Amino acid sequence: QVQLVESGGGLVQAGGSLRLSCAASGRTFRPYTMGWFRQAPGKEREFVGAIGWSGSVTYYADSVKGRFTISRDNAKSTVYLQMNSLKPEDTAVYYCAADPSVVVFRVAYEYDYWGQGTQVTVSS
Repeated sequence: QVQLVESGGGLVQAGGSLRLSCAASGRTFRPYTMGWFRQAPGKEREFVGAIGWSGSVTYYADSVKGRFTISRDNAKSTVYLQMNSLKPEDTAVYYCAADPSVVVFRVAYEYDYWGQGTQVTVSS
């Protein structure tokens, strides 16, 4: 089992930045792909980005490419989502997810473990 706890969400003005963190605990000695997803009110959960175990492979949704950056520190069992140039349409609950795989998935159903989510609100 892996437990994930997100932090770093909050209220920010459009154009601002936030950095989300996701700390993993439990069986973290295996290689894990980590992903970030988000869900806005009335919408389905959508992929934001993902990173492989070594950090050398990353994928991003087109809507965040060039603005968001995923990184990880395996020594700290933590993955980060740096969000710059935030827009009101980025408002959502952001979830991190983990999957014990070397494949970097971009779909939610492939991930076995999920955090509780952190709210990000971008005001115009």
